[in-house]
Amino acid sequence: MTGPVPPPPGDPPRPAPTVGPAFPVSPARSEQAFPVAPLEPVAPRYGGGSLADVLPSALAVLGVPGAADLLGLAPKLAGVRRVAVLLVDGLGWYQIPTAAPYAPTLAGLAATVGRPLTSGFPSTTPTSLVTLGTGVPPGAHGVLGFKVRVPGTDRVLSHIEWTGDPEPLRWQPVATQLERARAAGVAVTVVSRPEYAGSGLTLAANRGGDYRGAADADALAAAMLTALAAGTGPTLVSGYHPDLDRHGHLSGVGSAPWRVAATVVDGLLARLVDGLPRDAALLVTADHGQLDVPVADRVDFDADPGLRAGVRVLAGEPRVRYLHVEPGAADDVVAAWSAVLGDAARVLHRGEAVATGWFGPVPEEHLCRVGDVVVVCRGTSAVVATRSEKPIESRLVAYHGADTAAEMTIPLLVVRG
Repeated sequence: MTGPVPPPPGDPPRPAPTVGPAFPVSPARSEQAFPVAPLEPVAPRYGGGSLADVLPSALAVLGVPGAADLLGLAPKLAGVRRVAVLLVDGLGWYQIPTAAPYAPTLAGLAATVGRPLTSGFPSTTPTSLVTLGTGVPPGAHGVLGFKVRVPGTDRVLSHIEWTGDPEPLRWQPVATQLERARAAGVAVTVVSRPEYAGSGLTLAANRGGDYRGAADADALAAAMLTALAAGTGPTLVSGYHPDLDRHGHLSGVGSAPWRVAATVVDGLLARLVDGLPRDAALLVTADHGQLDVPVADRVDFDADPGLRAGVRVLAGEPRVRYLHVEPGAADDVVAAWSAVLGDAARVLHRGEAVATGWFGPVPEEHLCRVGDVVVVCRGTSAVVATRSEKPIESRLVAYHGADTAAEMTIPLLVVRG
């Protein structure tokens, strides 16, 4: 590997990457644990063990016609008329042991009522939020990464900064599970940060619910419990908490700020569990895990002419890169990136990447959002771009996006009122 990125001035040396072991479960539940090391690849379990299956299963519990209980929740949740779904950004299954000393409620729930699922691919927030909201794999809904090229242009769309162009209902045409629930007579509420209201990503993932802004964990718990208790009919409440992921990116998994954020998550869970109505259930999940990436394992796209040759547009993110290349350059780009990265990444043509099943089926209209060449980092490697992307993006401590168990494996905690 070449082109390591220097650490920000004044940064102390980082310890070895933190990814954590698989969370220990009771012997009766041990068959549900993934028997893989944190850096081993994990395939998405679409259709019965993935983030895409959470809301369809919740709708089945609520009696929505045609909803499939892909996760088998109905026997445990018989009689439940209200369901709250909380997504904690960055709360990977493999990070729970690191959080456990600071989050006893979380640790206890994971050990007793928890099971691992997979995210979709890439294991990144925009893709996962829309996968949860629509109940379909990423290939179907088309939000296929953190940043993707807008077909027919050289513009790169950052889904977390998406303000309406492209038009959300065209870019993401699949009806959401919230829309489906509302059409069946379920009262639907979305609780998230006030600044996310009306964004392209919110409309792509959560259209169909009444939006309630909540500026912090206390406000989130209060708003979710209020919405859950309102009315007498079937009710669905979807909540989102972003801070654990943010502190992991900025300071690292297991850092002091991350531990404080884990404590806040624990208080949020405790309050929600304590406040559940008797006919309600709480489902807690995540969008992805995280892992720390040492400076020595970073390659700088902007510092290596061999990587830049033939690449017209760089998209994706440091753990999964989408390369849109000049006409006829795909084979040369694959060869050049393979030579530079070696065992640190898999470098595939688009067709090869789609054929792995990472995205689920990808319709023709969404194929061009995937790069002509797809680079998926192995181990703790990353491809940053110190000049062509925002400087902060190459200075983060923890990343996600690839298909390692530490990034792809997420919890599902199921609690009855």
